Amino acid sequence: MKQRFEYILGKKSAGFISSLLSLTNANPKLQECNPQTVLSAAMTAATLDLPINPNLGFAYIVPYRNKGVMQAQYQMGYKGYIQLAMRTGQYKTVNVCPVYEGQIQEIDCFTGEIIRGEKTSDTIVGYMAYFKLINGFEKYLYMTVAELEAHGRKYSKAYGNLWVSNFSAMASKTVLKLLISKYGIMSIEMMGMEKALAADQAVINPDGSYNYIDNKTHDEPIDAIAATIEDEPQEEPAPEPVPVEVDPETGEILPPEHVETKI
Repeated sequence: MKQRFEYILGKKSAGFISSLLSLTNANPKLQECNPQTVLSAAMTAATLDLPINPNLGFAYIVPYRNKGVMQAQYQMGYKGYIQLAMRTGQYKTVNVCPVYEGQIQEIDCFTGEIIRGEKTSDTIVGYMAYFKLINGFEKYLYMTVAELEAHGRKYSKAYGNLWVSNFSAMASKTVLKLLISKYGIMSIEMMGMEKALAADQAVINPDGSYNYIDNKTHDEPIDAIAATIEDEPQEEPAPEPVPVEVDPETGEILPPEHVETKI
């Protein structure tokens, strides 16, 4: 594995491996994960040349409990998407930010054009992602806080854990990822961005295939070093009904030993 990291990262491999060791040593839950899933997630980050130091916010390796088995999931940070977009040389500007009350007066539903207003309070009402290509094409995506909360509940098994404690980072990544995946440049030259979109929030198998253990295939950000998503509790199956028989003469229910059970 060390040789593989050296082949991909060259002189930067030593620092990357050191970050991986520090990350696992600091997170007992990662130590419980299948080691192959941890290494596969780290290899994906190395391939994209993104640091996995959680304090930097580019990429994360997060422990999940999936059907009783601890696995490591690779997750992109919104800063990682900005980094990959800028590397393509096709984006003049990429940005994501919170929107405060009063800053947006109206959005033209036909053109997507936003009519700006003046900030009237410190209340965050939504998040905006924006990019402009060097050819002049530009696009916005705005989602209200309510829309982001609904999106998180629908697509993220981790909503009650990660979204609540890291809402700003999760919301920022959601709007940026949705914007780039829908309107951004996707081509052979942009393989890094395509790989990032596919690998985000997936357990990466040794053969390179992806398992999405969240109940979604896309969305949100993360800004936590140690988050464990437990399996959702499974409902106990309803007990089989006990067959009963009534004495036709007395109307009394016969005891179980008098009832013939058909199999």
